[in-house]
Amino acid sequence: MKTSKHIKWIIGLALPLVMLAGCKKSFLEKPPTDAIVDAGFYQTDEQIMAGTASLYNRVWFDYNDKAYYNLGDFRSGTTYSAYNDRGNVLFNTTAENGENNASWRAFFNVVTQSNLTITNINKYAGAAVSASVKRMAIAEARFMRALAYRYLVMNWGEVPVITDNISLQTIPLSVRKNTIPSVWRFITREMNAIVEDLPATAAQPGRLTRWSAEGMLARFYLTRAGVEGTGATGRKQQFLDSAKYFAQRVITQSGLQLLPNYEDLFKYPYDNNKESLFELQWVYQPGSWGVQNSMPAYLNFSNDIANGDGWGGDKSATWWMLSQYEGITASGDTMLSGRTLDKRLKTTYMLPGFTYNEITQTVPATTNPSLKQKLVVPNTGGDVNFAYIKKYVVGKSEDVGGAQQQVYPNDTYMMRLAEMYLIYAEAVLGNAASTNDATALQYYNAVHTRAGLAPRTLTNPVSGAPTPLTWDDIFKERVLEFAMESTTWYDLVQLHYYNPQKAYSILNNQDRGYFNIRTDAWPNPTVWTFKKTVWATTDRKINANSGNFRLPIPSAEISQAPNLNEAAVEYP
Repeated sequence: MKTSKHIKWIIGLALPLVMLAGCKKSFLEKPPTDAIVDAGFYQTDEQIMAGTASLYNRVWFDYNDKAYYNLGDFRSGTTYSAYNDRGNVLFNTTAENGENNASWRAFFNVVTQSNLTITNINKYAGAAVSASVKRMAIAEARFMRALAYRYLVMNWGEVPVITDNISLQTIPLSVRKNTIPSVWRFITREMNAIVEDLPATAAQPGRLTRWSAEGMLARFYLTRAGVEGTGATGRKQQFLDSAKYFAQRVITQSGLQLLPNYEDLFKYPYDNNKESLFELQWVYQPGSWGVQNSMPAYLNFSNDIANGDGWGGDKSATWWMLSQYEGITASGDTMLSGRTLDKRLKTTYMLPGFTYNEITQTVPATTNPSLKQKLVVPNTGGDVNFAYIKKYVVGKSEDVGGAQQQVYPNDTYMMRLAEMYLIYAEAVLGNAASTNDATALQYYNAVHTRAGLAPRTLTNPVSGAPTPLTWDDIFKERVLEFAMESTTWYDLVQLHYYNPQKAYSILNNQDRGYFNIRTDAWPNPTVWTFKKTVWATTDRKINANSGNFRLPIPSAEISQAPNLNEAAVEYP
């Protein structure tokens, strides 16, 4: 197995320290501190680093398991599930919805465990612990807490900022939500505070660096520009400038580079590559639940390419998502057809006839006497079939050096360098309708051409008409680049802060219904045709509005802390 590739510092060492006793409970739960840390621990630099290892996997497990794509992609309309998780697909999630409750708990689990890590290091760190390692460890925990609050405030809006779960236990009824601007001030302040405490070069492969923090600041400031903007002037220029500043610093000073081939981003082992700014660090470690990647189990379209799971046969790119790819064009309202040079389609979704040499497929003896072959996506019949998920699908145990049901070793991207290029372009665009900025175009094209597409120019090569970059251009590029990476929903929330009607319009014009896929030839198709399923006339569209755009706080949380029904207050 390839555990050595996946950073041995992650596994084993931290397991006795963080029991995560509260991970399935309310955010108000007081974790049993005697089960979390031995006061004799945290006596050396090595123990301190072992104590923060679980912040990179175990504390994020419940988020990664299903919330990652449920929120980031199902709600945004890039991807849908025909039979499961329909609350997010259809935009009618309730306060009792199981996935809503699980997602809320997942993020507050990160907050709780980060808080406890900070408390325990400050309380128990011995004299032999170096000041730099102590600062770095606390910075790692503050980073994770701030990021968790980014997800909380963008999904649920006004939420309570908790920095001490132990003290909170004595006064749970006093918990109040904090206002959206004050939550954003908190997480931006936190990220700014830790930049200098993180090293420029990772202390161990996969650990956070100052560039991880500066990349998050670029992301945070771009969003905060809309939070604190006004309807009259749009986004706040000060924060647009900050987003541009941090994005360019990461691009020019971090030493990171875009991988030349987009498909290599998801060909195992891709972990901690030169484009990665932050990943959740998973390992294949049988018997150690919570340090592994369980998400592929729900994305693999069949056990034919999996390891006793393969529960993603109903998950697919939406009609709207497929229509975004250059070369796939509409024919009326019911048909799409064509092919695309955009390499991101094959890397993100599977069409019939696509082949993947890195993934083993179980087949009948009549197909291959060895009962296996390299994956050829099946050409299924019927009037409903699916453009299956490819991202994070890495194959059988033999393909990755060790995997089993719900236990996979591949990491989850949380931020890539490509995002910095597009953040820079959007920050330069700012509140203008379009931009001719040469650097913004250069960065946009770095992402665009890597996908196999022709570079964009500022004038039409035939007519000579101007074609400056617009917000729609950058948004579309982000959709294509980051589909199935839990990004597009947060792009829409970011838009919603300052232009809610445009966000509703994008969502309400999507088609999320059934279709079938046909090829022009088999087994080597060159053109694909997508046709809407004629009998599936309901649940094709959603009705996003001010009443359902944000997720409702779970009823179970309200019952424990009824003050969450009260008006939000400013966070200090």
